[in-house]
Amino acid sequence: MYSYSFDYERASDAQAAVASLTADGEAKYLAGGQSLLPTMRLRLAQPAKLIDVTRIAALKEIRVDAAMVTIGAAVCHADVAEHFDIRRVLPGLAELAGNIGDRQVRARGTLGGSLANDDPAADYPAAVLGLAATIVTDRRRIAADDFFVDMYETALEPSELIVAVEFPVPQTCAYEKFRNPASQFALVGVFVARHADGVRVAVTGAASSVFRSTELEKALTADFTSAAARSVTIAPDGLNTDLHASADYRAHLIPVLAARAVERAR
Repeated sequence: MYSYSFDYERASDAQAAVASLTADGEAKYLAGGQSLLPTMRLRLAQPAKLIDVTRIAALKEIRVDAAMVTIGAAVCHADVAEHFDIRRVLPGLAELAGNIGDRQVRARGTLGGSLANDDPAADYPAAVLGLAATIVTDRRRIAADDFFVDMYETALEPSELIVAVEFPVPQTCAYEKFRNPASQFALVGVFVARHADGVRVAVTGAASSVFRSTELEKALTADFTSAAARSVTIAPDGLNTDLHASADYRAHLIPVLAARAVERAR
C-alpha cells in the first residue's frame, strides 16, 4: 500500500500560515482538500507539511451589502449556496455554488481553494471573472482579469494566501453549465453578468483556463437578449478537444449556454 509521512499544522491566523509556508518550501496550504488530497493519493504531489487554513476565523467571514459581497477564502460552497443575504443580493453566485460537485464536495470545498487550484473546468472562476471580482490576499489585491493565467496557474506567488474575494453586485447575472454527469465539472460553463458599464461573459470548461468571450460581451451589451447570444459564432480555435467533447462541440455550446443564462438573468 502506498503511504508517506507528512506534518500537519493548524494555522491560527493568515500571517502564521504564510510564515509557516515561507519557512518550508515543501509545504502546501490545506483548505477543503477536494483537489489536493486526490492529487496526493495519485502521487502527483507529496508535500512535507499541510498547513490547514480552514479554522482561521477571518477566512470564514461573509459580508453582504447592496453593492458588494465579500466572502472569506475558507467559506465552503454549501455556505455560499445557503447564505440568505447572498441568495437575496447575488442569487446567481449562490446558485452556482449550489451546483458545484455533490453534497459532500460542497460541504468541504472552499472558494479560495477552488481559485488557487484554477481547474480549467471549475465553476467559481467563471463567477469571479464574470463579476469582475477582486481576489484579496495576505499582501495585495488582484483583479480577476489579472488572476487566471493558464491551466492550474494563477498570479499567486509561491507563499501567497487568498484571504477573501470581493464580488461587485451587478444589475443581473446567471450561470449555465453543461456538466459531466460523473464529475459534475463543466464541459462548458458560461457566466453572464450585466453591469452598469456593459456585459461580461466568462467561459469555463472550454479551454485551458477560464476566459472572457469578447464576441458575446459585445453582442449582449448592445442587445441583452437570448437571441443576440445565439447569433454569435464562437471559433473552436484554442478550445479543448478531449474524450468528453470536441472543440467544435464546445464552441457550439458557448452561445447556447450564454442564451440560457440571459433568459434566467432577465
